[in-house]
Parts: sequence; structure tokens; C-alpha cells
Amino acid sequence: MVHLIWASLACIGIIYALFNGTITDVNEAIFTSGNEAVQIVIGLTSILIFWLGLMRVAEEAKVLKALNKLFRPLFTRLFPELPSEHRAIGYITSNFIANLFGLGNAATPLGIKAMKEMQRLSDGNQATRSMVTFLVINTTSLTFIPTTVIALRIQYGSAAPTEIVFPTFIASCISIISALIIDRLYYFKREKRKK
Repeated sequence: MVHLIWASLACIGIIYALFNGTITDVNEAIFTSGNEAVQIVIGLTSILIFWLGLMRVAEEAKVLKALNKLFRPLFTRLFPELPSEHRAIGYITSNFIANLFGLGNAATPLGIKAMKEMQRLSDGNQATRSMVTFLVINTTSLTFIPTTVIALRIQYGSAAPTEIVFPTFIASCISIISALIIDRLYYFKREKRKK
């Protein structure tokens, strides 16, 4: 469905440019933005490879295991329906750690695996409390090092590309705390209605 929307927007833009007499500007924009997109992808890929390699080193050095142990008690409280040693908790924790270091691309497969494991525990096709809470945590994602944004700032010649680290961390703390409060309030309100 989304691809149809994007295709429609592109067609409308081209037709409008034909009638407006700005088709040469559209052609120029297509080629220059295509070139720029390739440069951005190459730049982001190198940063992503670096951080994924660093995550691999941290995994081999048992740092990720220590972080997993550190965050496990928090996640067993946030997801009381899940057994404390269930695989879903491990995937949730790994997803959280990947998001913490700004590795959204690495976090996505872990998030999908966590959802699949939680789906196996549910008895229907409806989202469970744990699934909703995980989606809230994953969407707001506490970020300590926003690697993608730093990479883009470096690529576009920022004088201080890392100056956004602290503001990003504060903003993501506020967003995740607010989202979890809303998640809990909604859950308790729904439970009250059931009684």
C-alpha cells in the first residue's frame, strides 16, 4: 500500500512539472539527489560497520552479557507475563542495548525475534500486554550514542558532530519514561474496566 502512495506522489509531481514547465528542474533533482543518496548510504554503511564490529568485540569480551545481566531485572519487571528465563527477554534486552548505542538496523531483527517469541506465548492474534510494552520501549528507544545522526553530521561537515549526544540522551530518557507511564496508566485503566 505504501509503495502505491509513493508511486502516486512521484507521478503527480512529474505531471505537475510537465504542465508547470519545470521538468528540467525535476530531471536535475533526480540525478543530483540520486548521487547524494549513494554518498549518504556509503558514509552510513562505514559507520554502521564500525559500530557493529565494536558490538561484536563487546560480545566476545562478554560486555554484552554483563549488560544483559544488568538490564534483565528491569525487563522481568516490565514484562511480568514472560517467564524470567524466556528467550524473548534475551531478545528484548539485546534490542534495547542495540538501540542504546544507536544501532537501529541491528536492533530491528532482534525486535522481530522478540515479537515472534512473545507471539508464541500468546493464545491468539491480538497483541499482548508484553507486546505493547515492548513496542513502546522500542519506538521511544533510549539512545545513549546516536550513531546515525553523528555520522550524518560528520558527512555534512558539522564543526561539532557529537554535541548532540547529551541532548539526545536527555530527550530519549524523557520520551521513554513518558511512554512507559502512559503504557502503565492505560493498562491499569483497562484492567479496572474489566473488573
